[in-house]
Amino acid sequence: MKNFAGRTTIGMLALGGASLLSGCAVPAAGSQSPMAVRQMSAAGVQSMVAGWPEASRIAAMDMMRKYGPPQEVTASMLMWRNNGPWKWTTVSRETIPHSFPMPHPDLLEQAIDYRVPVGRFDDLARYDGSVIAERTKGEMSARCDKEGANFLAINLANDIATQRRGVDDARAYYARAMKRFKESGQMDPYMQGLRFQVPRGNTGDPDRAVM
Repeated sequence: MKNFAGRTTIGMLALGGASLLSGCAVPAAGSQSPMAVRQMSAAGVQSMVAGWPEASRIAAMDMMRKYGPPQEVTASMLMWRNNGPWKWTTVSRETIPHSFPMPHPDLLEQAIDYRVPVGRFDDLARYDGSVIAERTKGEMSARCDKEGANFLAINLANDIATQRRGVDDARAYYARAMKRFKESGQMDPYMQGLRFQVPRGNTGDPDRAVM
């Protein structure tokens, strides 16, 4: 499933993402637009997200404890850039229902620079609807409710993209790791960080002109 920008959307995109991007321009002085992108203290962010759904509020607090206050804040989304191993991280007020491998809300999206081989996009789509690969931009992200789950999703997506693992194997691995974590709190190594060398830039694919 590709749009004109070359983004393969595997599952639904968080609707708040468009709001964040469209809100990047600083409004005129005196503007009170609720979508204005601004920096905010940790206390201010905590106050703002107090009315968010519980899962989104917990994720926001977890990310602030680990990475500090977000660089960008809107009424519906928080954004960190270059935080830890990630190119960017967003926490959305809006939650998206996701049933694999068990019902949970998607609201925490984290991305890296990554060039997915053209022949592997369909495999990623079959693997996990909340892994999002952008061919033109050269990014891959995962969206779940916990960072450990995003590490797991991206590590397995890399295994698929590099043909180290098939789709069915990756789905089974993901389900086993999450079941073990839910039942015992034990984190699989794939949940503890990225297990491959992450590219830094030069991953975009602008395609070629035909006219």
